[in-house]
Amino acid sequence: MAARATDRHGTPRASDPALGPSRRPGRPTTPEAELAEALRTGPFDVALRAALAARGLALHRVQHRLAQRGIRVGVTSLSYWQRGLRRPDRPESLRAVTVLEEVLELPPHALTRLIGPRANGDRPPSRPYRALLEPAAALEALLASLAAPEDGGLHTVIHYEHVHIGARRELLARDSHHVVRAHRDGVDRYLAIHLGDPGCDTERVRVRGLGNCRVGRTRRDAASGIVVVELLFDARLRAGETAVLGYRFEDGTGAPSEEYVRGFTYGGGQYALQIGFDRAALPVHCRRFTRPSATAPRKAVTDLTLNAHGSVHLVEQQIRPGVLGITWEWD
Repeated sequence: MAARATDRHGTPRASDPALGPSRRPGRPTTPEAELAEALRTGPFDVALRAALAARGLALHRVQHRLAQRGIRVGVTSLSYWQRGLRRPDRPESLRAVTVLEEVLELPPHALTRLIGPRANGDRPPSRPYRALLEPAAALEALLASLAAPEDGGLHTVIHYEHVHIGARRELLARDSHHVVRAHRDGVDRYLAIHLGDPGCDTERVRVRGLGNCRVGRTRRDAASGIVVVELLFDARLRAGETAVLGYRFEDGTGAPSEEYVRGFTYGGGQYALQIGFDRAALPVHCRRFTRPSATAPRKAVTDLTLNAHGSVHLVEQQIRPGVLGITWEWD
């Protein structure tokens, strides 16, 4: 049994036995193996990060080596590229990427082929919901009932999430404090998506705005356990503008939870997740993991230590499109 979360601009919250926690640890990977995979599948920012990690080069060293070859690129631009917040699509930037392949000892066109056509308003790389959330048909029907566009127009800058697990091992609630940036003009809402654990009663799930937003329309699908909620801003955002919002989903209706997952449709930004357990019901083992998609095997499985306050956490400095989460085992 699992709990998952997804928000419209790029994050799932769901539960599906088919996606329950694995008991087998992930296979170790090397930086070179991760680089080879990233160069094969992309997107550009993931491949660039993998190349920097495999070569052990800090951004200021890369900038220096580019300058030695007559290419001037700021450390800020390099940081935006590898975080997926900007794309090198101007002619001088594309020339810089060509030289960057040489600096990073990559085959010709290894990075440039991953850039692709220009996206609207510096929109970060993305993956579709079907890759991140298995009951996608039900979700798409709810989004269609809200006339939600394919691109919600927002991506994460910073996101802190606190998940509360109760004394019956149930997911009681999750609090989100979120900074988002618009990558197109006219965005005036954020669609938050909740998918509860097996047995979730969607009619009893509640959402509250904790700051800088108000709750709009709500759509529920009892069979899949999905709840979609509009969180409305006070004004429309222009491309590049940010918004800070807080919201809380209250559940407590599902079966014992064994996993919490957040799926990111967009790359870039930072994410921190804390799972807090009731002191009367503490797990015996906790791990963090990633997945490129909802059905893919877990990768980068790492043990987490439960602290004296009964919680564990993870911090992701640079979000990648895909799935990130924490799983735990009960005695």
